[in-house]
Amino acid sequence: MTKAEVITKISEKTGIQKDDVTQTVEAFFKVVKDSMAEGENIYVRGFGSFINKKRAKKIARNISKNTAIVIDEHYVPAFKPSKSFIEKIKNSQSVKELAPQD
Repeated sequence: MTKAEVITKISEKTGIQKDDVTQTVEAFFKVVKDSMAEGENIYVRGFGSFINKKRAKKIARNISKNTAIVIDEHYVPAFKPSKSFIEKIKNSQSVKELAPQD
């Protein structure tokens, strides 16, 4: 599902104009990005957490040049779903139908 499809669904479910929903969704994403860039994590009860995960310093290999590269410690954004979100997906019949059968 694309962002445009999400906006359309929200507009249909709430009766709010698409332009207003678009502005709200864009503002939400901007707040998430700006807050995380400032080192803040965002917790949405019943949905999940947007967190900054710390990656340790490590040595990697450039295969084409056969040289070692040092990758410094850094942070990457991550999403951790809540327990209720995970349970909803686990119990979803639609997702079970998509899973490959053994």
